Amino acid sequence: MNIVRNEDGTLVVPVVAGRHETDDDAVPGDEHPDRAGQADAEPTTRVLHPGEGGYDEALAAWDLQQNPDREPVVSTASGRQEAMSVVHAVATSIDHAVAASVDALDDPDASGEALRHVLVGGVPSVEGFATEVAEAEGGEPLPAHEATKIIGEVLAELDR
Repeated sequence: MNIVRNEDGTLVVPVVAGRHETDDDAVPGDEHPDRAGQADAEPTTRVLHPGEGGYDEALAAWDLQQNPDREPVVSTASGRQEAMSVVHAVATSIDHAVAASVDALDDPDASGEALRHVLVGGVPSVEGFATEVAEAEGGEPLPAHEATKIIGEVLAELDR
């Protein structure tokens, strides 16, 4: 099952079924009457919101799922600088202009690679990136969940 990214930035991720306790005396194929149908009632997906545990990792997995043959991500200095600029532009835009901010990039591929590199590092990497953005562009650092959501929106726009 694939990860689905919704327009609001939430991710629908598959849930791996947990292991059920069994009686040592149980015969394979026999089900305990109190647990009958329990496995069928468990959800097979979960919705993750930006800032929620596992969201950054799921977003990185979603991005890789978009192009599984992509080479390992490499962040360049110019790509990272443009990535910081685009995240700042989207964060401070009155109308949250993702498409316009992406269109203004000189090297969209390098910016995308830099953003993917940030995601691969997880929450500490996103927090560090948000601090770098604030230092380079001014203002307060974005909370990690907001920065992650914007990164996801920019990557989705770049993949269009």
